[in-house]
Amino acid sequence: MIPTVVWGTGNVGRAAIRAVEAHPALTLAAVLVHDPAKVGRDAGELGGVGRTLGVAATDDIAAVLAARPRAVVYAASGDIRPDDALADIGRAIRAGAVVVTPSLYPLYDQRNAPPELRDPVLAAVAEGGGSLFVSGVDPGWGNDVLPLLVSGLGTEVDVIRCQEIFDYSTYEQEESVRHLIGMGHPMDYEPLMLAESVPTMVWGGQIRLMARALDVELDEIRETMDRRALEKTVRTRTMGEFAAGTQGAVRFEVQGIVDGEPRIVIEHITRIHPSCAPDWPSPPDGVGAHRVVIEGRPRIEVTVEASDEDANRSAGGNATAVGRLVSAIDWLADAKPGLYDALDVPLRPAVGRLGRRPA
Repeated sequence: MIPTVVWGTGNVGRAAIRAVEAHPALTLAAVLVHDPAKVGRDAGELGGVGRTLGVAATDDIAAVLAARPRAVVYAASGDIRPDDALADIGRAIRAGAVVVTPSLYPLYDQRNAPPELRDPVLAAVAEGGGSLFVSGVDPGWGNDVLPLLVSGLGTEVDVIRCQEIFDYSTYEQEESVRHLIGMGHPMDYEPLMLAESVPTMVWGGQIRLMARALDVELDEIRETMDRRALEKTVRTRTMGEFAAGTQGAVRFEVQGIVDGEPRIVIEHITRIHPSCAPDWPSPPDGVGAHRVVIEGRPRIEVTVEASDEDANRSAGGNATAVGRLVSAIDWLADAKPGLYDALDVPLRPAVGRLGRRPA
């Protein structure tokens, strides 16, 4: 069994506790939290497992890493604290741990990552013998291995398009939805996540990763952006009121340009209410889905709907993203220390989990 730590118990961390507990090759060794109110609470309660696991949450990072866990699922956010996240992950790697995380998106395509991010990780690997695999939470597999797999089914491939289509009122992270994305703010508000070059900073690595796998050279990466205002005031179950005239929907693309044309595209279409931008694509159930479209011959379209935590589509997306990361741990534990990406780490079947419910 591989002793595994879950670091953080937000949207990603809750799913990680469940995934580690369900994996037959892993054992939950510790849960690290930042909120003092969570210290001492059982991991089963924090993870929504439905039973106690006998692992009390702690904020003592030094003690947890001193125990030399073999693996760490780093689930703390890196969106607004990337330097702190990099420092945390470096500590875990130097302690000899295999680390999997969605928190450092510049490392999705680790070979072309900025030296100021890549070099500290490689130094930590050399010093401590740990490893790092970064994959997205939106979910990463929907923007790398799934489209690449499906592209291989086509005779002619013109465009690879990855879509996330979501009602953001189901995403229980209000600060991100309102302030990072800008939902409910006046249309002249400039959300950080929608600022010029930021979408490329977040998703450009996956564009480059797919280009590398397809053996094509990118001319450049471009962005498109469209925002729509709410025509009427709406009230959501999770986040309260969003006023008429404020931002209610966003649609953007990060485009990999090949020979002057957008050929590899990651597109996000998000709303705070279905009444906003009704002419844009909508998910089949009105809540959320991830879609891969291969334009070519034949035209191939794959739509993935995942739900978790009372049929919550956002939680389902988190859970599948976490599943990809947690399922990689035993492979990484057997591999040599290093920095890995989605083209290095194979998709793992659910060995030992078919029909199995943890006791």
